[in-house]
Amino acid sequence: MQLLSVNLAKPHRSEYSDAADKRTGIDKQPTSDPVAVSAPGPRGTGGSALAGDTIGNKRHHGGDEQAVYAYSREELDYWERELGRTLANGSFGENLTTEGIDVDAALIGERWQIGVPGTGPLLEVCSMRIPCRTFAGWMAEERWLHRFTARRRPGAYLRVLDPGRLRVGDAVTVVHRPDHEVTVSFLFRSLTGEPELLPRILAAGEPLDHEARDRALRRTRA
Repeated sequence: MQLLSVNLAKPHRSEYSDAADKRTGIDKQPTSDPVAVSAPGPRGTGGSALAGDTIGNKRHHGGDEQAVYAYSREELDYWERELGRTLANGSFGENLTTEGIDVDAALIGERWQIGVPGTGPLLEVCSMRIPCRTFAGWMAEERWLHRFTARRRPGAYLRVLDPGRLRVGDAVTVVHRPDHEVTVSFLFRSLTGEPELLPRILAAGEPLDHEARDRALRRTRA
């Protein structure tokens, strides 16, 4: 299990961006340089955890609970076949393109040690991507949001527990895997079409991102 690619934004303007200046950081390009990773701070003020990366709209993206976005090369390969086009590492706006990891089967609260402990960062799975208008515009594929959602394999957002530096080729070691059923895919299903699952995501406990927890609590009290 390794980082096949580490990707940083090449910001550009897009009519699909919901940022005030219409700029987006969804265009991620691989870098071979070591990249410093640290907790960016709360959403609204914090952006990406990766130094040199860009978040276009901090009101809706970035912050501690969307600090690092990971997507697997295996899923990119699936979409290459489906779309009939080449998808380079970083094509879905992911910071980390992984190899050998079923990212969508990762559990909320699962912890990944990147590289060597004490040097590489310690990350914790806490949420997943909800596809947005900017993503749809970037992909320029018919009914893209519906198709991506139907796949139910959105990739994972991770928070930074310990800072460090990472680079392409670093090993990814799962050092903690909690005892519950709430995977990235399960959480995505609960939030995008199967609301009856919402009460069950509370089993993920403290690592669950606060917006998902709030929705689950509202469902439980209804």
